[in-house]
Amino acid sequence: MSTTVPDSTSYYPAAPTGLVRPGIIAAVATVVVGVLAVVLGHPWFAVFFLAGVVLVFVNTKLVIRAVDNVATAENPRKKLLALNSAYRLGAITLLALVAAFLVRPDGLGAMFGLAIGQVILVLNTVIPVMKGLRKQL
Repeated sequence: MSTTVPDSTSYYPAAPTGLVRPGIIAAVATVVVGVLAVVLGHPWFAVFFLAGVVLVFVNTKLVIRAVDNVATAENPRKKLLALNSAYRLGAITLLALVAAFLVRPDGLGAMFGLAIGQVILVLNTVIPVMKGLRKQL
């Protein structure tokens, strides 16, 4: 098995950081989940799902703001950024777990909303980058 060493002309394509396209995809997914939840008699599942998706997008916006603040700082501190992210993710996860346990079974919608929202955001970033890398080969 041989490995190739990238030459100096290769580069990583810019990852999209806009939230419009993933927001539209998440809205469509939320509507589909909402309709299914109402049809199946669990409208609160849809409400918690929406809350989970919204929390993912709020977290993403806060991450972008925090990275911008660290990047523009005179002495950037990655540790502060990591701690900030850890606290925020911990709080979001705790809220979703509390909803899941206190409002069973519909509270699980928050966990599913977090998961689906995160998958949408990750795929929105990874797919264009992978396509760009594939074009370089």
